Amino acid sequence: MYETIALHLKSCESLTVLTGAGVSTASGIPDFRSSEGLWSEDESREFYMSADYFYHDPIDFWKKYKAIFRMKLVQSYQPNSVHSFLRSLETEDREVTIITQNVDGLHTKAGNKNVIEYHGSLSGATCPDCGAVFSLEHIMSAETPTCEGCGGYLKPNVLLFGDMITSHEIAEQVIDRSEVLLVLGTSLQVTPFNMLPYYAKDQTKILINNEPTNSDHQFDFVLHENLSEAVKNLQSYM
Repeated sequence: MYETIALHLKSCESLTVLTGAGVSTASGIPDFRSSEGLWSEDESREFYMSADYFYHDPIDFWKKYKAIFRMKLVQSYQPNSVHSFLRSLETEDREVTIITQNVDGLHTKAGNKNVIEYHGSLSGATCPDCGAVFSLEHIMSAETPTCEGCGGYLKPNVLLFGDMITSHEIAEQVIDRSEVLLVLGTSLQVTPFNMLPYYAKDQTKILINNEPTNSDHQFDFVLHENLSEAVKNLQSYM
C-alpha cells in the first residue's frame, strides 16, 4: 500500500494535507486529546480555555493558558521528520496546502508556504479593543500581557472554546480544488474540522493515523501506523 500511496502523492499537481496533534508528538508536544494528553488530565480546561472565561477573568485565564500550552517551551519545539516530509512534497510542479489543527507553528517553521492554521497559533496575541497584534516575545514578557497602545488585556491568537471559526470556508475551497487529500495524525473527532474530508468528493483520500478512527470508511487508503515510521516507508518509494 505504501508504494500506491507514494504514487498518488508523486503524480498529483495539487495536494491538501489535514494534520492533527499526532504530527507534532515526535517534536515533544503532547497530543492533547489522547489518553496521555494534556486535555485528559483535567477536562475543566475546556471551561478555562473559553472566550467566556478570558473575558470573565483575563488574569487567571493567562495563568492557566501559559501552563496548559507549556508556553515556556514553545520556542524550543522543532519540526520533526513528518513536517520535513510535507515540506519536501512542495515543488514547482505540485501545490501543497496544509490545513492544521495544531497551534504550534511547526509547519511554517519547517518551510511550508501555504498553511491554514485552523485553530489559530500560539505565536501571537491580539488586542480585542484596538486590534493591535503582538508577538510571542511580548506575550512572554509579562504574566498577563497587555496592549502597549490602549492597555487592554491581549487575547491569544489560538481559537478558544466559543470563538467563531473563520477559516472553514477557505479550507473547503482548497480541498475542492485539490487532486489528493492526505490526512495525518488526527482522530477526526473535533467538529467542524472532522467534516472537512466530506468535501473531498472526487479526490483520492488517504488517512494515516496511529489508531483507527470513526471516519476510516471515508478514505480510499487507510494506514494505522506510527507517523514517523509511515513517512520513512513512504519516502523509500518517492
